[in-house]
Amino acid sequence: MKKLMIAVALAAAFVGAASANAQTYPSRQITLIVPFPPGGSTDVTARIMAERMRPILGQPLIVENVGGAGGSIALGRVARAAPDGYTIDIGQWDTHVGNIIYPLSYDLQKDFEPIGLMTINPQLMVARKNFPANGLKELVAWMKANPGEAKFVSQTAAAQVVGLLLQQSTGTRVQFIPYRGAGPAMTDLLSGQVDLLVAQGAATLPQVRGGTIKAIANLAAQRSPAIPDIPTSDEGGVPGLYMPGWFGLFAPKGTPKDILAKLNAAMVQALADPTVRARLTELGMDVAPREQQTPEGLAAFHKAEVEKWWPIIKAANIKGE
Repeated sequence: MKKLMIAVALAAAFVGAASANAQTYPSRQITLIVPFPPGGSTDVTARIMAERMRPILGQPLIVENVGGAGGSIALGRVARAAPDGYTIDIGQWDTHVGNIIYPLSYDLQKDFEPIGLMTINPQLMVARKNFPANGLKELVAWMKANPGEAKFVSQTAAAQVVGLLLQQSTGTRVQFIPYRGAGPAMTDLLSGQVDLLVAQGAATLPQVRGGTIKAIANLAAQRSPAIPDIPTSDEGGVPGLYMPGWFGLFAPKGTPKDILAKLNAAMVQALADPTVRARLTELGMDVAPREQQTPEGLAAFHKAEVEKWWPIIKAANIKGE
């Protein structure tokens, strides 16, 4: 009986401490982990959001880039972090869905708490400026005439999956070139060291608009309102070559709901800011519908993405390079 009373007292103390921590949160710096190097779309979006969320939360919100292994190293750090709201990550398809192509030490479905979905983003396949092909049909024809010569960047799980699905659906071969992120890959694409890159619009559109690289296809079923002049993969003759793009915030499993609610409220307020919305639109992103900005909304969205893509990845036996 005495042991039971002690256990109850300890449990009550733990609950009381957790409640007090949630009420005073945040009381110090928060780290937003970006799972790729600086310069890519994930990094740009994280810094836009962090800049606006800082004054709302009343504490520093710093961005830390942790690249490597398609973002899986960064997610491992978040999964192992204390569930106290002071370490969170900006997640996307590559890290929270596609990373099953790598051997992981954590569970993508069980080891993270959704905070909210922020944006839906077009993924573009782009090529170096002087690449012989100007569209997907021409690209496939060139690849068939030059098997294995196309230098295809595989900086993320999404890029790896697109490259492999392209090979399977067209009977072609590419030469995969691994990179730690879209920023370094873009530098080499601009200099002509690689041929093809798949990345979100935030990383590719500025260069496409500047004429320093060329857009091959929007990897979606419909043209994007933000970039209506870029044809889809269906229009380019490779139907079904889709790759979703999105950004959301996640915390370690076990983070108290009160803390998740405070982080979500800051995220939602930032997304409602006209300046933030304008900057995201300029980068070719659509702000997620309000109902998907909730933790429950992101949880349902993430579940649907996993159920759609994991069978495709497993059936194709896609593994990380």
